[in-house]
Amino acid sequence: MDRGEFRAELQQRVVAHVQATDYRPVKPRVILKQLGLHADHRADLKRVLKRLVKQGQIAYGPDHLVLPVQAAPQQSTSVTGIFRRAAGGYGFVRPQAAKPEVGRELDIFVPLRRSGDAASGDRVRVAVTTRTQHGEVRRTGRILEVLERQTHTFVGVYRERQGSAHVRVDGNLFPDPVPVGDPGAKGAQGGDKVVIEMVRFPSHWQPGEGVVVEILGPRGAPGVETLSILREFGLDETFSETVLESAREQAERFDEAIGDRLDLTQLTVVTIDPADARDFDDAISLERLPGGNWRLGIHIADVAHFVPVDSPLDQEARLRGTSVYLTDRVVPMLPEIISNNLASLQPERVRYARTVFVELDAEGVRLASEVHRSAICSDRRFTYEEVDDFLADRAIWSNRLRPDVHRLLGEMHELGMQLRRRRLDQGAIELTLPEIKIELDRQGKMTGARLLRQTESHQLIEEFMLVANQAVAEQLADDQRLFLRRVHPPPTPRKLHSLTRFVRSLGIECDSLESRFEIKRVIASVQQQPAQHPVNMAVLRSMQKAVYGPQDEGHYALHSRHYTHFTSPIRRYPDLVVHRLLDALAAGQTPDQTFPQLAELGGHCSDREQRAEAAERQHTKVKLLEFLSHRIGSTLPGVITGVEKVGLFVQGLTLPAEGLVPIATLADDHYRFDADSYSLVGYREGNAFRLGDRIEVSVVHVDVDRRELDFRLAEGGGRRGSPRRPRPKSGGRPRAGGKPARGARSRRKGKKRTR
Repeated sequence: MDRGEFRAELQQRVVAHVQATDYRPVKPRVILKQLGLHADHRADLKRVLKRLVKQGQIAYGPDHLVLPVQAAPQQSTSVTGIFRRAAGGYGFVRPQAAKPEVGRELDIFVPLRRSGDAASGDRVRVAVTTRTQHGEVRRTGRILEVLERQTHTFVGVYRERQGSAHVRVDGNLFPDPVPVGDPGAKGAQGGDKVVIEMVRFPSHWQPGEGVVVEILGPRGAPGVETLSILREFGLDETFSETVLESAREQAERFDEAIGDRLDLTQLTVVTIDPADARDFDDAISLERLPGGNWRLGIHIADVAHFVPVDSPLDQEARLRGTSVYLTDRVVPMLPEIISNNLASLQPERVRYARTVFVELDAEGVRLASEVHRSAICSDRRFTYEEVDDFLADRAIWSNRLRPDVHRLLGEMHELGMQLRRRRLDQGAIELTLPEIKIELDRQGKMTGARLLRQTESHQLIEEFMLVANQAVAEQLADDQRLFLRRVHPPPTPRKLHSLTRFVRSLGIECDSLESRFEIKRVIASVQQQPAQHPVNMAVLRSMQKAVYGPQDEGHYALHSRHYTHFTSPIRRYPDLVVHRLLDALAAGQTPDQTFPQLAELGGHCSDREQRAEAAERQHTKVKLLEFLSHRIGSTLPGVITGVEKVGLFVQGLTLPAEGLVPIATLADDHYRFDADSYSLVGYREGNAFRLGDRIEVSVVHVDVDRRELDFRLAEGGGRRGSPRRPRPKSGGRPRAGGKPARGARSRRKGKKRTR
């Protein structure tokens, strides 16, 4: 058979294979194997596929997957989802409750002229058109209606010009200023930060209209930007008198009587928290049992005792969902009389707790667990810094601590590190991501910022919290109880394929990152290397968000079948819900919560958590931008965290702010974006900028209101000793990790990471 006859026969085989009912979209190299072809026939297959695409018998989908034409005809459907508008005016709709399909992008692109008056965060109904263009499947949408507005109030800067007034809304929510009607309404002055109520939302055919409802103060004045963040995200620092009165009633009833609780007041117990912490919701005890086993006690504040179901306190806590930790203040979930006093596990005070006793063998394997309503009395409050100091030189602390407390700290470290090694060896994925600590003076003015390190004191507490959360979840699952889980679905195959291509584009050899152990190996291989930040951020972006819900889907990052949040009821409502379930079961009651009820509650708590993280992230960003706005022209060392066609995204090393170096400002050469190596490459030999490169940049432009920071390459500030990586010969543009790092997921200000 000659080459022409072979290709004709191969074409028929490919068409039959791809159009078969059980076919699932795959890449050409997989089809080569599925058809039993030798590697020498790869070129023949590629030519046949190109011919079939031109003939319209097959199509190329995302990631170069081969699709049957039935999978990508032009068709129009209607779906509901959440709209996010980009700075250019166009946007994307993420379908609600949609699960990723093989060969199909999840988000729907919505052009500016088809986006109507939808704003970011709105729930919309969108008409979706799916068509094949140049052999690739594309999904575009047209917004039919806005079903639910995320908000009608916005924060911005008030301006007047030629007798008319307008407000430029903070951030990039709207590309143009919004007219606000009567100039000088509410006594606003040019440059004031104000809150507006949107009367008519802007669209591409009309500018919209708003009305000023509150004046926050002059732009840049102390406290105004923090107040702006509070209003922007709908955060209320105050509690109603009804809620406060409910808290006072609980304070009057509390007399520290132990009653029928398990009396643990003679047990040696300590707390370890940040130096600036005001509420202490967890404490630890540890005993070595005869035979070498451990008895670990995790004692959690019994918040449920002080927050009756459906009371004003409970309703407010549920509405808020979580505490919010801004750089200069906390917006608590519960009034401070509860969070910082009655429920807080303060030293040398009898406090009510929910105690989880876990027995572990000498290797750290959990053997048994039990949960009790208890009363404890903390012996000592430690800060993380004190524990790190203790671990550095235990002898010095022998005269500062009671022998039993000194022993407890030493054994906590021994067990905690053992648990950590075991957990990571078994497949848990842990990322090294930057957490920014803003340093303030007594007046609340920023004096600097730094990246926080997660030391061994943080790690051992985290391990104990993970043990408690997992023990409670497995106990409830074993009892076949419906409960509010912490769910982390696995990444989609498409995301993992993109992650694999991205990592390889950095010159890092790896097998498919569909294996969690290969992900762990790659993360370990870039520790303390220039590629550490981009690789960790890429892995993070490949992951789905962890959420709350009753669904039994496991926790991917922790590699845990059953997991819940139990250890922070002072600041997280889901933990309080789990405590109440345990109370009901201990009392012999049958909980009446249904799956739909828990799913709705989990969705609400997940939304509140994401709102809190966004507020924390934006407040940190604003503080950094305010600080840099007074330092135009200053230089700082940085690392390239993102490369796009528009330029380089750079994060400072001494001051962890991220900004853009526009490609047009790289004047020493003409640079082009190279998708294969994810870099900007010049025409002169050696001129290239890649992820992880260290460079020196100058601050040239800061727009606090738009949340924008522009850098320029400092004179003589080229790459600072970063090793050149060879450019891979293959691989498309990596989608995971190419975007600029807009701030790592917050671990809450100084709180433990309990996933």
